[in-house]
Amino acid sequence: MTSHQGPAARMRSPISGADLLRLTIGVFGIGTSGPLIAWGTMAVPVAIFWRNLGGSLITLPFAIAKGEWRRLSKISWGWSILAGVFLALHFICFFYSMRMTSVASGTALTAMQPIFAALWLRYKGRKVDYRVWVGMGISMIGVLIITGVDWSLSTRSLLGDLIALLGGALAAAYVTAGSHVQKVVSTTTYTAICYLVCALTCLIFVIPSGASLTDYPQSEWLLIIGLIVGAQLLGHTMFNQVLVRVNPAVVSLIVFFEVPVGALLAAWWLNQVPPAGIIPGIALLIFGSGLVATRTSQLQGELEGEHPHVD
Repeated sequence: MTSHQGPAARMRSPISGADLLRLTIGVFGIGTSGPLIAWGTMAVPVAIFWRNLGGSLITLPFAIAKGEWRRLSKISWGWSILAGVFLALHFICFFYSMRMTSVASGTALTAMQPIFAALWLRYKGRKVDYRVWVGMGISMIGVLIITGVDWSLSTRSLLGDLIALLGGALAAAYVTAGSHVQKVVSTTTYTAICYLVCALTCLIFVIPSGASLTDYPQSEWLLIIGLIVGAQLLGHTMFNQVLVRVNPAVVSLIVFFEVPVGALLAAWWLNQVPPAGIIPGIALLIFGSGLVATRTSQLQGELEGEHPHVD
């Protein structure tokens, strides 16, 4: 398939009032993700399986109606499948981090995705603005503060922080793979394939573990529904709709508001108040990562079509 009429190829315009409303809804949608995950006790691969299977089944009828999947090239299928595998691995890291460290720390560290994306572009030979390196340095100071405080609390919290960092790297791999597909296919078709592959990948982890797919209390299923409706539909869907018209770097900056929203909800729902020493680290990390996200907008030739991390 050689047509370039997908979302990434369309002209992007300034943010309209309607798109700003979608972004606001999206921030609150993804902001519920961390607290809901931390609240649940369902086996991590099982929870990810149901969340993404639900998301895939909801988008699948619309993807089938478009009929694009019949015209997808082998390369597009390959990138879609690879993105789904990366998404599964990212979710596994993110879910475990939410249950091992604070929601505030975990979401902030995972939000370092733009830094890993910029490092990948540099590895591929692209020139990176010096302000990107400044942003990375600021972010790393924030990481050291967060992990240092968590290390003083428990090795479990520190391990959760490190898993969250790995989740950020995997999120960058996920959106990089997805960017190749969304240059030539609609978001609906891509996400239907990607979510389904993600669910099936997690199923591979579930089967040998012996974890039950269905034997959970009603409260756990309500949390899964909350993840599908909140993070998957109101989060993913709203941001993907806006990305048709708005620069991904701008959207990436707005996505950082997930961190304070998630932290506030965790304090409200779980009485999970992060240590005061972590707050400066989170602020530095978000500022530095935001600087990286804005400066890498000049590299949109490589980043076109990618969408930000939304858990």
